[in-house]
Amino acid sequence: MKVVILCGGKGTRMGNEELPKALFLVGDKPILWHIMRIYAHYGLKDFVLCLGYKANNIRKYFSDVKSWKINFVDTGLGTNTGGRIRMIRNYINDDYFLATYGDGLADVNILDIIKFHKNHKKIATLTAVKPRSPFGIVGIDSHTKAVTHFEEKPISDHWINGGFFVFNKEIFNYLRDDDVLERDTFRRLVKDKNLVAFKHNGFWECMDTYKDNLRLNELWSNNNAPWAIWKGK
Repeated sequence: MKVVILCGGKGTRMGNEELPKALFLVGDKPILWHIMRIYAHYGLKDFVLCLGYKANNIRKYFSDVKSWKINFVDTGLGTNTGGRIRMIRNYINDDYFLATYGDGLADVNILDIIKFHKNHKKIATLTAVKPRSPFGIVGIDSHTKAVTHFEEKPISDHWINGGFFVFNKEIFNYLRDDDVLERDTFRRLVKDKNLVAFKHNGFWECMDTYKDNLRLNELWSNNNAPWAIWKGK
């Protein structure tokens, strides 16, 4: 079964455009390696990397990896997420495949998502997560207006799309060349009642900024990286 990873983005918000975002290090390995390692832990080692910005850097880094099968596909510099997935359709031979973003880490059980997807018999499954707020919360008494407490960057009460998808091949009937997956494609699927959500209440972090990278590196260096499920944690 193929694992498709969207890793064509720049590191603009990371403060360094010398690297593609997927090659920013967590510990001594790129975040993309950590994502692939999560899937490999579950025996899923057949990857399709949707490349874009500085594609050759990613090719060079992973070209010597022998334990995984990797197809490197240049999907263009400015191609939207849905368009990138549409471009790799000829690499998909099974009835369904897995996909995710090249900047998100989680301690999610991939086999549970696959089972959930098969049981619900829909075209697409996304993993829904509750993100951590980027800001601290101030508690205020509704009557006296006194500050009652502070809460440091709490977990949100709302669900968001956390990636870690399972798609049937029929997804390609919903994709257009210029699609933003999360906006255009998913709306078509929702209209046809063909998108379901697997709720993940565990760890999830997206490396969107330099501060996010620092946090992931801190977790890793403190031997407290929940996504490192291959370590038996």
